Formats: sequence, C-alpha cells, structure tokens
Amino acid sequence: MVGMSLVSVKPSPLHPQLPSLRGGVIRRIRCGIAEPSGEPAPLGQKTRYKDGIFEKAFMSLFARKMEKYADPAGGAKPTAKKGWWDWGYDYESFVDVSRRVMQRRSRIQQQQVVREVLLSMLPPGAPAQFRKLFPPTKWAAEFNAALTVPFFDWLVGPSEVVEVEVNGVKQKSGVHIKKCRYLENSGCVGMCVNMCKIPTQDFFTNEFGLPLTMTPNFEDMSCDMVYGQAPPTFEDDPVSKQPCYEDICKYDSQMSNESNMPFVF
Repeated sequence: MVGMSLVSVKPSPLHPQLPSLRGGVIRRIRCGIAEPSGEPAPLGQKTRYKDGIFEKAFMSLFARKMEKYADPAGGAKPTAKKGWWDWGYDYESFVDVSRRVMQRRSRIQQQQVVREVLLSMLPPGAPAQFRKLFPPTKWAAEFNAALTVPFFDWLVGPSEVVEVEVNGVKQKSGVHIKKCRYLENSGCVGMCVNMCKIPTQDFFTNEFGLPLTMTPNFEDMSCDMVYGQAPPTFEDDPVSKQPCYEDICKYDSQMSNESNMPFVF
C-alpha cells in the first residue's frame, strides 16, 4: 500500500513535544487501552479500550454532528435524542452513526457529508486562518503531525510520530497508527476510505492548504499519515481496487441490498 506515494516511512523513538500558550508542554491525552500489554490486540482480536471523559466528549460531539445526516431507518434500534450535555455515545454507537450516514449515499456523497461535519466544527473563516498560520512548510507539516498523536488518539487508537521523506527531504511529519480503531471496529474498507481517508486528505489538502496522504494497510489495520505529501488521485490510489473484508465486514451486503448505487466505490 505504500507504493501509492514516493514516501518512505520508518519509526522514530522521538515524540515531539507540543508548545502551549503558557510556554509549557501540552499533556498527551491518551485513550486507555484495557489490554494487559498496553498495546492494541493482535489482528483477529478486538482491542479493548477504557475511554474517559475526554474521549466520550469527542465521540459524542462528532456523533451528534453526523446524526443530522444519518439514515434514521438504518439503526438496529431507535436512537433516543441526546442533549448537548449527554455524553451517552460510546465508540460503537459513534461507528453506528457513521454506518447510517453511508446508507443510501454514493462514495462522493459520503465524503461530502464528512466535509460538512468537519466545517461545522470550525469557527467561520477557520480554513483561511489555518492557511496563514500553517503554510505548507516542513515546520507546519511536523507541527500538525505532533498534534495528531494526542488529539486523534480517541478516534484511531495509539499512534506515534515517525520520520518520513517528502520530496527528498527527511522530516518528522509522519504519523504511524498502530491499529486503527475505526477500521477495527467497523471492519469495513468502505467506511475507512469514504468516511475517513479520502475526506480527511481532501480537507487538509484543499481546505487547509496542507497536503496530507493517508495510506491504510488492510492486512494489519495500521495506517501511515504523511503531512506535506500530496495525495494521489482516487483512480491512482490502490484503495480504489481494495475489496472489503469478506469475513468481518458487517455492512457490505446489507448496504448493497439497501441501495441502487455501489456501496464501497
């Protein structure tokens, strides 16, 4: 899967510290893995997490934003409307909302929904301000990679900053996700590609002006993110030919039967 770009990725033991406005260091906010090893479970086993208030708050925030686009008829059971202070969403219900957003939509429509959700979480004019603060430089790419590790831990699980090579320049603008929590819980290639990979790449590259390439590995469920690396077109991306998990995808046949349009791609 790495063949989609000219980027070489290798792990680095260094974890850049994030400067705060007070001159200190932002504490790394980690979701709690309940596995005895402290690491994601081996492939074929589901990793157990112990989410705290921070993680549940983000799950609830994203899930509420997506609920307005979700198919109400697609849920296994009626979903009670939750108030803004009700952090009642867990990770499984968050993934279920994503699944219902996908129903009866083409892949392009699914990606557009994610774009709208992301924009709705930002103040007016935020993309333009981001472009001013973070022009596509080595520093901006490395800074955003460092921010990704603590602040997206709740969504994708444990990750680490790694050294990569972009256009012949070595820099610490890569993020290696050990075993993506979203892919592991959905078991669905279509959800990974259309609800995460493609819209996230497009958002950073086109809205923020900072190129981003994401390369999921569907064999071990890891993923490599490279800030500063322009993503390939969908047609040239290996994910465009990636079949879904035949044995573990819970949504493939169900959604194919519910829609007249292709489910994954």
